[in-house]
Amino acid sequence: MADPAPDSKISKLPVQVTKPTPYTFDLGLLLASDPNPLILSSTTNLETDLASTARDGAQALLNQLLSTCPITSTPSGVLLSLPSIQTKLPREKPLPPQKEMTTWEKFAAKKGIKSKTKEERKKMVYDEATGEWVPKWGYKGKNKEGEGDWIVEVDERKERERKEGTERQGDGRRERKERVRRNERLQRANERKGRKNGGKF
Repeated sequence: MADPAPDSKISKLPVQVTKPTPYTFDLGLLLASDPNPLILSSTTNLETDLASTARDGAQALLNQLLSTCPITSTPSGVLLSLPSIQTKLPREKPLPPQKEMTTWEKFAAKKGIKSKTKEERKKMVYDEATGEWVPKWGYKGKNKEGEGDWIVEVDERKERERKEGTERQGDGRRERKERVRRNERLQRANERKGRKNGGKF
């Protein structure tokens, strides 16, 4: 089969693109903005004119990338590093709706209960008397401090209210146990109240 005639071959388009008003670029987004008005030769060649304008913009973008962006050779191939994005784009989706408060969050806000800080959530606390880190509660916990002291300060009010047969040395442990029982009673009362109200406080 014979080669086509030389004049029938498609001529190469120019690499350099010249416009009356230069393009503006945002290379981080691979964006080339053409401020020049779109010139159409005729309504019959609309697709051709649009393709030619788009081709010029793509060629100008490639020229800008190859002339301004750093190019490095790596084992994976030749890489071109893009600069940071300059154009601020709007959100693709609307802002998510505000999260509805849970039952506990509503109850905590009503009662003024605040979340514990990171320091308060730590299980260990430094004991300055012994110079060691000890647990806040549990076995040898900080909350049992002073319960084993063989000598304690006398509190006149507590002495007047003391139950018969009890001693001062056990006051700390009894008070701690009473606090635990009180919290358990309040917890059971809250559970009953929650069931009665259908899980709503």
